[in-house]
Amino acid sequence: MKTYFDVAFELKNAAQSFVVVTVIGSRGSAPQDAGAKAIILENGLHWGTVGGGRVEAKAIVHSQSLLKENKTGPELITWNLQKDISMSCGGEITYLFEVHRYTTWPIVVFGAGHVAQALIRVLLNLNCQITCVDNRTEWLDKLPESFNLKKIHSEDPPSVVETLDKNSFFVIMTQGHAMDLPILKKLFTVHPEAPYIGNMGSKVKGMRLRKELQEFGISADALKDFHCPIGIPLGQNDPYEIAISIAGQLIQVRDQVNGQQSLIKWEKT
Repeated sequence: MKTYFDVAFELKNAAQSFVVVTVIGSRGSAPQDAGAKAIILENGLHWGTVGGGRVEAKAIVHSQSLLKENKTGPELITWNLQKDISMSCGGEITYLFEVHRYTTWPIVVFGAGHVAQALIRVLLNLNCQITCVDNRTEWLDKLPESFNLKKIHSEDPPSVVETLDKNSFFVIMTQGHAMDLPILKKLFTVHPEAPYIGNMGSKVKGMRLRKELQEFGISADALKDFHCPIGIPLGQNDPYEIAISIAGQLIQVRDQVNGQQSLIKWEKT
């Protein structure tokens, strides 16, 4: 049988939110000993037990309400088995409810070339879910295996756009302009509300892409937050330095979208 740690690790890797219920203590008759645990998902009991019967059913319902209402823990609750649970046995039981909520940050990288290889390796260290799309299996195969990386091989990358989360941060770094433009057209048509759409390239390339996208019918207003060039201005033309500058910009935009301020205070010295 899998242990609590095995199951919790699997759920974390699967980007699944859950509640851990732990028996803290009891008085009188109690259906479980202190330290007993259960893991509850939105659809009910997933692993373990904290008493069975009516008391566990109440713990499951309470856990589901915490997930549904976006509550955060921990929360300590003591229930009287007769008054609160309508059980015939007397006594009390105290539960600790801990919510482990997974908040996903989806990032999609079109292209698996040198800079994409570096960027994805940087992003794998962050709390995000990455999708890489490319028409070259040999480049996708160069990427590491990771629970938070999905590789998609497609001979027609623009066709993948409709299958992707509209809340994704989209980074385009394919083999060139001829491949970039069709992807951008599809993105601004299907997911114009995406929090980030960026294309690797120079200022001149950015001007050309904006012009061609407007000629295609994408409004200037929709393009006001289009990033090209991408990244924050630092470093040299090394793939990893470029990747770090792009990752920095993605974090900046993510925090702006979430209404957060950087915890790092930069001061001039």
